[in-house]
Amino acid sequence: EVQLVESGGTLVQPGGSLRLYCVASGFNFDDRAITWFRQAPGKEREGFSCVSGRTGTFYDDSVTGRFFISTDNAKNTAFLQLNGPKPEDTGVYYCAAGPYLCSFVPDDYDSWGQGTQVTVSS
Repeated sequence: EVQLVESGGTLVQPGGSLRLYCVASGFNFDDRAITWFRQAPGKEREGFSCVSGRTGTFYDDSVTGRFFISTDNAKNTAFLQLNGPKPEDTGVYYCAAGPYLCSFVPDDYDSWGQGTQVTVSS
């Protein structure tokens, strides 16, 4: 059974830093793309950071230079480092495992975690 569990979400001040974790089980990290999505209140879920063993890492322009995705394949864990978060980064953050190639389209993913809340506020 494929499972993804996110953690690390909390209240953080603008300009601070935060690390999110995504622990996976039931599949080999090397065979899938791992993508972080977020969903702000009243908005659709959007993908913004992806890592794939075949294609590397990808970021949406909204987070480029501020957020960084990485993995520890031996531990089936993905990380998201948030540097300098802004209030507009507030939302529920999800990790998802999907096709081998990176995609920011939610329908391309069939395995999701339960999400972790990130609130950026002073």
